[in-house]
Amino acid sequence: MDITLLQYIFSIISGVIVGFSLGLIGGGGSILAIPLLIYFVGIRNPHLVIGTTALAVGVNALINVYSHFKKKNVNLRTGAIFTVFGVIGVLIGTTLGLITPGGKLLFLFSFLMMIIGAYMFVTKCRTCKNYDAIPGNNPKSKEDPPDPPKKSFWQRAKLEIFGVLAGFASGYFGIGGGFLIVPALLYSADITMNLAVGTSLLSVGTFGLVTALRYGIAGKVLISIALLYVLGGIFGGYAGARVSTTMKRSTLRKFFSLIIIIVGIYMAIESYRAML
Repeated sequence: MDITLLQYIFSIISGVIVGFSLGLIGGGGSILAIPLLIYFVGIRNPHLVIGTTALAVGVNALINVYSHFKKKNVNLRTGAIFTVFGVIGVLIGTTLGLITPGGKLLFLFSFLMMIIGAYMFVTKCRTCKNYDAIPGNNPKSKEDPPDPPKKSFWQRAKLEIFGVLAGFASGYFGIGGGFLIVPALLYSADITMNLAVGTSLLSVGTFGLVTALRYGIAGKVLISIALLYVLGGIFGGYAGARVSTTMKRSTLRKFFSLIIIIVGIYMAIESYRAML
């Protein structure tokens, strides 16, 4: 596919928007990557968009793992188990995603956006409340997170099952899935919110790269666009983080959730027309 100079520029701007939203609210922002690439950048092939955004989100997540690891907010053992079983779900999800007609895939994705937007609006932002408790974010916080207790057979089984389910959703829709992975880790791994957020990035990054690899084999990845997304996301994330310190995160989260719902409705209408 031939990409114009204007589309390259729009890709950087899209990356800035996604990164800014992530830095602003701390999660969920990557769900805008797909509609931006389709309706703003102008790449109309849904499978090509999914493969490309998966690569961008995966690389971006792995870049951010390091900062969380330094703050001791990553549980490697829990993350490894969740991710390994999640990859099984990713492979199943990407296989089904590639054979699902593009219009139908976007139509289903639009409803996922609306559900996520509604969920973000009605639930409390636990990451906002606990932000200052993360070691490194608050100079007064000197305590390291406690080691999680040893897991029973049922706890390990829950971790593995939820890993597969989260991986499937991530692979099928080509999304980072942090908004799914963090709650799944909280429920199945019995760890703190801070650890769940940091650990989730291991899964988000791996799921994204596996999805991109699967789509890349099918010729459905634009590497240059993905890298521009990442570049824009770095600058956008820095700006978003700076702005977030001056505003109430819970309010920002509700505002952003409304944007996701509106974009989801627009996407549902457009994809439905395309299917007709």
